[in-house]
Amino acid sequence: MATQTSDPLLEERARRIIETTIELAEKGGFEAVRLRDVAAHAGVAMGTLYRRFRSKEDLLVAALEFETRALEERVNERPLEGAHATERVLAYFGMQTRGMLRRPNLSRAMLRATAAGEPALAQKLGLFHEMMGRMTVAALRGAPVARPDVEPNDPPAAEISEHEKLVATVLNQIWFAVMLSWAGGLEDQASINERMRAATGLILDAAERDS
Repeated sequence: MATQTSDPLLEERARRIIETTIELAEKGGFEAVRLRDVAAHAGVAMGTLYRRFRSKEDLLVAALEFETRALEERVNERPLEGAHATERVLAYFGMQTRGMLRRPNLSRAMLRATAAGEPALAQKLGLFHEMMGRMTVAALRGAPVARPDVEPNDPPAAEISEHEKLVATVLNQIWFAVMLSWAGGLEDQASINERMRAATGLILDAAERDS
């Protein structure tokens, strides 16, 4: 696993590396992300890149985390609208889906990287799923995103119930599976939205009956 550091200069370079990865993947997909090309375009030495990233999969999973953090900021700036939890959750997944489909080469590359099965990527993938879960809980509640990584003592984060976590986890797993099907050419935007509409209705109806 790549070495972690709090060196501000290296962090700025890491951001530049991730942004370069995104640019290359947008243009040419998974195959266009070559470590030497990323280093050259980002203006960093290979040694600098290797201090944080060990493979193209590592780079692309970092890009996925980067993009998801940006979405989290947008959700906080413009809270999801809707009188009912179902409306807000569908609005959230619709936003996430549109963002992914807007840049198909990048999205397919990131999704392919998540399926690499590299144990060293587990922590980054875990962070991605945690962020997705927090945004889903925010949509369920019609509230701001609880961000314990930013404010560890944030009361809304402490009050997230196990039931909310379970509902959010299941919904996100379904969305992720549907997106993998899209990456394989089996779904389009309309069918993704329909799958999520059906899943959200079934799961939230069951959650209400059990509560």
